[in-house]
Amino acid sequence: MRLFFIRHGQSGNNALWDVTGSSNGRSEDPELTEAGREQARLLAEFIRSKDSEARADGNYDDSKRDSFKFTHLYTSLMVRSVATATILSRSLDLPLVAWPEIHECGGIYLDSDVEEERIGLPGKTRSYFAENYCDLVLPDSVTDEGWWNRPFEAHEDRPLRAQRVLEVLLERHGRSDDRVAMVSHGAFYMELMRVMFKIGEPKCWYVMYNTGVSRFDFREGGEVALVYQNRSDHLPGRLIT
Repeated sequence: MRLFFIRHGQSGNNALWDVTGSSNGRSEDPELTEAGREQARLLAEFIRSKDSEARADGNYDDSKRDSFKFTHLYTSLMVRSVATATILSRSLDLPLVAWPEIHECGGIYLDSDVEEERIGLPGKTRSYFAENYCDLVLPDSVTDEGWWNRPFEAHEDRPLRAQRVLEVLLERHGRSDDRVAMVSHGAFYMELMRVMFKIGEPKCWYVMYNTGVSRFDFREGGEVALVYQNRSDHLPGRLIT
């Protein structure tokens, strides 16, 4: 199996932080900015171009050169991720499947105005996704009461969730040549890296730009190879966010 971890395009909250250095006024589930939509379009064009080059090269060595050739495409249910993945799905003509558990750390929440507390909120509903992202394949657990509907995710629960995601990923695709693309989030990337490489509480931050791509090859015997990290050569400098 080959895993491509893709961070979503720039969101309204990302832009807010870039301008103010603060989360004051953040949305619990922000949309992509125009820059974020452009980042996603450029990524889709880049992937399609690289795959076309690979098909045209009769001597192509898949293990050493650029290719993507996704067989599966998953997204978290946060809007910025779904919107990014939808652009990829339509460009690559690949089904888009929701994977709620690959959400950003913390979940759907807002800060309380009264106390230093974070309040969990419902998240988008099944009707919302049907109206706005009709191509998205949803699990039965997503209802019109929203998909989150729980408290803010505690820090100690995050690596446990990442471990469960890794186990499901390996159950579905581990003994195959599948090329799995996962459109998710920067902080969750940190948690997934921790469990894949069995590292403790990190002392550093693994930077992932908006629509950055990291590739992991899962090999026989349980070995995982990080082939590249935070690839962003599809973006011009003005869109590195």
